[in-house]
Amino acid sequence: MLWLATARRLTRRQFVDQFTTQPLALVILVTTTHSFSTNTLTSLDSYYANLVQACIRSKSLPQAKKIHQHLLKNTTRLKDTSFLLEKVAHLYITCNQVDFASRVFDEIPQPSVILWNLLIRAYAWNGPFERAIHLYYDLLQSGVKPTKYTYPFVLKACSGLQALEAGREIHEHAKALGLASDVYVCTALIDLYAKCGDLAGAQTVFRGMLYKDVVAWNAMIAGFSLHGLYDDTIQMLVQMQKAGTSPNASTIVAVLPTVAQANALSQGKAMHGFSLRRSLGGEVVLGTGLLDMYSKCQCIAYARRIFDAIDVKNEVCWSAMIGAYVICDSMREAMALFDEMVLRKEINPTPVTLGSILRACTKLTDLSRGRQVHCYVIKSGFDLNTMVGNTILSMYAKCGIIDDAVRFFDKMNSKDTVSYSAIISGCVQNGYAKEALLIFHHMQLSGFDPDLATMVGVLPACSHLAALQHGACGHAYSIVHGFGTDTSICNVLIDMYSKCGKINRGRQVFDRMITRDIISWNAMIVGYGIHGLGMAAISQFHHMLAAGIKPDDVTFIGLLSACSHSGLVTEGKHWFSAMSEDFNITPRMEHYICMVDLLGRAGLLAEAHVFIQKMPFEADVRVWSALLAACRVHNNIELGEEVSKKIQGKGLEGTGNLVLLSNIYSAVGRWDDAAYVRIKQKGQGLKKSPGCSWVEINGIIHGFVGGDQSHPQSAQIHEKLEELLVDMKRLGYCAENSFVLQDVEEEEKERILLYHSEKLAIAYAILSLRPGKPILVTKNLRVCGDCHAAIKVITIITKREIIVRDLSRFHHFKDGICNCADFW
Repeated sequence: MLWLATARRLTRRQFVDQFTTQPLALVILVTTTHSFSTNTLTSLDSYYANLVQACIRSKSLPQAKKIHQHLLKNTTRLKDTSFLLEKVAHLYITCNQVDFASRVFDEIPQPSVILWNLLIRAYAWNGPFERAIHLYYDLLQSGVKPTKYTYPFVLKACSGLQALEAGREIHEHAKALGLASDVYVCTALIDLYAKCGDLAGAQTVFRGMLYKDVVAWNAMIAGFSLHGLYDDTIQMLVQMQKAGTSPNASTIVAVLPTVAQANALSQGKAMHGFSLRRSLGGEVVLGTGLLDMYSKCQCIAYARRIFDAIDVKNEVCWSAMIGAYVICDSMREAMALFDEMVLRKEINPTPVTLGSILRACTKLTDLSRGRQVHCYVIKSGFDLNTMVGNTILSMYAKCGIIDDAVRFFDKMNSKDTVSYSAIISGCVQNGYAKEALLIFHHMQLSGFDPDLATMVGVLPACSHLAALQHGACGHAYSIVHGFGTDTSICNVLIDMYSKCGKINRGRQVFDRMITRDIISWNAMIVGYGIHGLGMAAISQFHHMLAAGIKPDDVTFIGLLSACSHSGLVTEGKHWFSAMSEDFNITPRMEHYICMVDLLGRAGLLAEAHVFIQKMPFEADVRVWSALLAACRVHNNIELGEEVSKKIQGKGLEGTGNLVLLSNIYSAVGRWDDAAYVRIKQKGQGLKKSPGCSWVEINGIIHGFVGGDQSHPQSAQIHEKLEELLVDMKRLGYCAENSFVLQDVEEEEKERILLYHSEKLAIAYAILSLRPGKPILVTKNLRVCGDCHAAIKVITIITKREIIVRDLSRFHHFKDGICNCADFW
């Protein structure tokens, strides 16, 4: 073997340099079959040390394992095993095999402080961070003295865990060793305190530094930027330059997020210009930061120019540009760039990239494309990534495919609080409020603590179901967990209490808010409106203006609706004109619907008809439906038929409009016409939604439909209604049979009316609740006139308040009177 003969003539250094490229089996063969002279290799230990060192430089894991294996077999021939094991541990760390390194480390009787530091650093960079901190305390117990290099690593681990108390204790250790002013230790301390939210502590360390390099300044600047303190960040940047330290690319990258958050585009452009003058613009990290800043300032064209100018783009850069398009509502462009990224093949999408493109699919309600991306996620192996899974879940829910969303949720291997929040919000948005509450309870039983986003998602379910007890528990939970003063929580609480019949509690939440936004004011105006408190809604609107809050189009929808429910025709007309003349808000379709509803409820059907004909754009089916509903209330058959033909002409005839027309005919005894409409409805495959009412008793929602006998206590409920009917008749109640829209005998009509869903719910509540306790019933349709009259009498008999929330408003019944004054 020629090369073996050559090896005998080489020095140790020459041998290692030349033959580390040879197959390891042959290199080892030399050590086991040939006895080296003193001039060639002074000792086997030195030879192995140099061989391991060469592997460290080449980062060759396969050779590292073979060397380790050979060392273990030849320990008896080695003089200093610990020294060589340290080298092997270092080799494993270099190859990013920290667990292997840790096993080797545990075999060394007295590891050097250098190896302690290397292993602590490895865990501090790659995790688990707890292991780095435990190693530090093991180092102290072993009697080895930490060095100035130990502390930056262990403090980085504390920073990653946001373990502030542990960090403070380690800070004291550093002080005891006289390292309190070391620039590396201080920089790590600044980073720790800043990331843990203790900016005062970070500033104290920073001010105490004898020498501040650019990294220290960057750490302090990044701390302010992390917490969105724009003014402090810019101030610190100015001080840095005044102190004679020139910002580098990392400085700019640290500042850009807070510039974007503050939407300070001019400052962002200035920083971009600075980076170009200093020739920093070619760096991919800085370029990615700049394009992110421009996108968040809604300058997508600038962001794209930055992207195109970056010479070598990595996955983060591509992901940032795709995310930029999504932020700027350019979903098609985001999808096109994603396609280009996939076709390039050398760049692989990251979980963040996939999350962004899934959000684009959601925004476009492009379910087909969303399913394609879902398939790509599975093929790429990212289906187990919780963040990606949550985005897929949200996509299905927001696209209205709630069954697929629930199936996907059930199959998720790894769920977190965001997963539960997404499925809860999805259920509520798609009308599955009861299912949302069930998932919420399952979430708590599974050991997940609902966060702010979860509560914002679940409280609207309580609003939809009028589940006051659940809503009040949610309110208490929010207060206990520190969410009670959050503006978004307060907004949904106002809505929840309003829709659960407790407008005064909603007002209390509003009055206690620290910060109110436009949504807060709108929620109160809408709340007053659905309770028939039109003048209170107008008063709230004036207070809003006085507080300097500018109304938006939603404000006027709430205001006009409030006027409609309270019969404030003059006021409604005034505010409809004022919104465009005084507030420069162009009325949209929803505002015209409110006005038609306002005029229709007041019986001004002809005026409402003319109003529609004078609209500046073509009225949609919802506007005509509002007029048709008014024709039903006021039994205007002629106009009702004309409006129905208008709706038919649009080709958008739905169940609700056919039911309204059928009811108009039935109300005046035109049974044949009513039957014809119902046959037509059936022929089109349309089904009428049955009247349904529900009531919350001790935290459980009980639902009823007309004539329902499915409830476990159905017999007692019907018996209670029979008792009430006798007492009601004594007080002068007479069934209003005109509200039975069926051609049956008068006696049968009375029985049908008696078992309407709202009466069943009230009877069950009377049986279940203590005497005198108010009853809250929710109905999915408009409460009928007979039930309205009957409930007035029931409040006298039972001596309790009854609140009914129907499709459009609240009715507060007390002592034989309803607050709607029979106007609804």
